[in-house]
Amino acid sequence: MKTNHPELIMTSVRCSTCGNEFHTRSTRSELVIDVCSNCHPAYTGSERTVSTGSRIERFERRRAHSRSVVAAR
Repeated sequence: MKTNHPELIMTSVRCSTCGNEFHTRSTRSELVIDVCSNCHPAYTGSERTVSTGSRIERFERRRAHSRSVVAAR
């Protein structure tokens, strides 16, 4: 009987950012990931939000910039 499922082996997964390593099952023998749950800002609670201002403030900045460009001509 033919099976279509690949063979799963124990795999070590290593984070290239923090060096954390854990084991799971995969078709590959080793995986290197960029960000894991130990160093990702959303999971660690160190996520920072940057207040860039409201739409009105952005409009006023663009308006002031365009007025200065027109005045410079």
